[in-house]
Order: sequence, then structure tokens, then C-alpha cells
Amino acid sequence: MMTGDHVKASRSSHHDEEPLSPAARFFQAPRFNVYIIAIVGCKTRINTDVVKAGLEQTLVKHPRFSSKMVVDGNKYCKNKKWTQTKVNLEDHIIVPELDPNIDFPDRFVEDYVSNVTRTPLDLSKPLWELHLLNIKTSDAEAVGVFRIHHSMGDGASLISLLLACTRKTSDPEALPSVPVKKRAGSTFNSRDGFWWFFLAIWMLLRLIWNTMVDVLLFVATTLFLKDMKTPIKGAPGVELNVKKFVHQTVSLEDIKLVKNAMNMTVNDVVTGITQAGLSRYLNRRYSEEKKLDGRVKQSNSNIPKGIRLRTVILVNLRKSAGIQVAAAIIRRALSNITMAISGVVGAQEEISFYGHPIAYLAPFVYGPPLSLVVNYQSYVNKMTISLTVDPSVIPDPYELCNDIEESLKLIRHAVVNKGLIKDVV
Repeated sequence: MMTGDHVKASRSSHHDEEPLSPAARFFQAPRFNVYIIAIVGCKTRINTDVVKAGLEQTLVKHPRFSSKMVVDGNKYCKNKKWTQTKVNLEDHIIVPELDPNIDFPDRFVEDYVSNVTRTPLDLSKPLWELHLLNIKTSDAEAVGVFRIHHSMGDGASLISLLLACTRKTSDPEALPSVPVKKRAGSTFNSRDGFWWFFLAIWMLLRLIWNTMVDVLLFVATTLFLKDMKTPIKGAPGVELNVKKFVHQTVSLEDIKLVKNAMNMTVNDVVTGITQAGLSRYLNRRYSEEKKLDGRVKQSNSNIPKGIRLRTVILVNLRKSAGIQVAAAIIRRALSNITMAISGVVGAQEEISFYGHPIAYLAPFVYGPPLSLVVNYQSYVNKMTISLTVDPSVIPDPYELCNDIEESLKLIRHAVVNKGLIKDVV
């Protein structure tokens, strides 16, 4: 017989446990161990004690950041769940002793982050850690490096949670504000009801058609439709290779200028400059291969005709009894494409990380079977391009960053020269 105290303890224990969501189980599936890296560049040196005190009052109070993953059952039936635990910040915050006068500090930070990814996070504690590097780089006075397992949430929600740990530099008590999509004003007129009815039917038919095409393409990609072998296509097992993480900042105002002139979205523009940048990069790589083969004929385009190079954006997963099967299918599909791309909206004004003004934010993802993942992160009037690459496939990632930046400049100049924008500053 259970006493009242035992019942309360049982209920409390049950309340402190939560099963993994389908997405969390997906990212914990065998051979699909995915992590998020978030680099926070600060304009001042980082005070470790201040950061620890701030984390105690914010991030550590979040259930996911104060829960560890436990596994029940046997080898035939494993039940994974989150269990609340006491967080010891000393186990999660790493502050290495660094020489402030170290040579090539930017490269040191890149190598440091790559080395961090060589080992998995300890499952006996919450799946996150923060490295504080008090070393001056070309674009920051100090750097904070978050490493978070993707099972704790999707990239947008985790970046939003990290932003919740910041405050406006101009108002230390105010949370940062992010841009929201404006709703178009309603211009509905009862006399136009007939027209609106057929427009709605047309939009519905387009949605159904596009959905069918997407499903068929996904099935074909999973079964047989592979991207062509190119200099940036990873070989099987690419997810096991240590990655390199680089970033570069471009003008968000230039992106908005193109967006407004072409009546597009920011996502359309960054997708376009990514495609243009990849074309420039591949053209140069193919040209170099021709020179090595002794084929020195000059050509404006060295890219093979009919090339197939695709990217993917993953969204949330619904409940599924066969999450392992779903993970295997997704992994197979990812293995047949070339790259992934994503974008996250950041703060519109300068913010501070526990009193440390932020210079830039750079998110990365590693773990999927891809040799290239491109992430875009907006912040104030800047857009950070973050590349996760396999250096054995893309040995010169900064060249790719430069190609994307140059593509934006060329598109902007074309827009201005054609007179598609007025009052250019």
C-alpha cells in the first residue's frame, strides 16, 4: 500500500519526466546525431561570473535546459524521456585560458569550434554547453560558443530562446524586438465576391498541385533521384567527418533594397544570392580541374550542362510510431542531395548578452549527411552568412562566402543601374 507521501513523490517524479517529442527522437536516431552551434561575438571582454549569474536566472530555469535524457527499457524497446535534474553550471560552462596575443585569432576560434565537435555531449547531464573565449578577433572582442543538441528544439526556437536571454543595449530592462510579417489589409468587396471565390479555388488547386509535386519529388529522391556528382557533393559517410565553421557578414540593407525593387521576400533574395554564389564557386572549381587535366581552353562557363544540385529545408515532424523508419528515410533523402539552407530572423536593434553588447550572431548545424549547410542570421542592419563545410570537400569556404557576397553586390548594382529603385543612399 502506498502512503500519501509515496503518492506525492510518485506524482512529483512523473511530473518531472517528459517523453521525447517526435522531432527529438528523430535527431537522436542512429546515424542522425545533429547539433546546433551558435557563436555570439561580443564587443567587450566576457565576465564569466556575470554570465553564470545571468544563466542561473534565465536559461537554466527552462525545462529543456535543466533536463537530461534517460533511456528505459531493453535493447529491443527503448523509451527515451527528459528527466529534470539539478544543473551545475561548472559542468556546462568552459572557460579555457588563452593567450590574448595569439597569432591568427580568427583561425584559432574556427579550429577551437571544430575540435569541440569531435566529442559528443555527455548524456548524464542536460545536452548543452557554453564556451567563453576571451580572445579578440577581427569582428569581436570576445566570443561565446553555444553547443546544443538538436533534440532540444529546432533552430528557430533555440535561437529565440537565446535571444530571450538578451536585452536591448539602449534599455537593459527591455527584451529585443524582432520584425514581424505585416498582414495585408483586407480589400474585400461584396461585389467582387464571385471573383474572390474563383481566386480561392485557384489558390487551393495550386496548393494541392505543389504538394503533390513535392511529395513525388521527395519519394523519388529517397528512392533513386540523386544530385549529380559535383566538387561540393559529399561522399557517403560525410556526416562523420569533422566540419569547419566559417561566417561572413553582408549588408541587410542591400538585401532589403533588392527585395523591395523586385517585389520579393528576404528569403527569395538570400536563396538567389546563394545560388549565384554557388554558380561562381563551381565555375572556378571546374575551371581549376580543367587546368589540372591540361584543358586550358578559356570559357565563360565551365559548369557542365544539365547539372542537378538541390537543397532542402526540414520542418517539424508530426507524431509517428515509426520514428526510426522516418529518420532512415530522411537520412537517405539527404544523402541524395547536395546541401541544406535555413534562415533565422534576429533582433532589429543592438542587444546585450548579460551586459555584453553583441557584435554578431552566427548559427551553424552539423551532423546531417551533407558537406555544406548554409545558415543566414539577421541582426540589426547586418546579415551573417554561416557555412558548415566538410573541408575535404570544400577546402576554401571563405572563397564561397566571398562569392555569395559578390553575387549580392552584382545583383544590387544591376537593380540600381536598371532604375528599379529610387533614392538610393
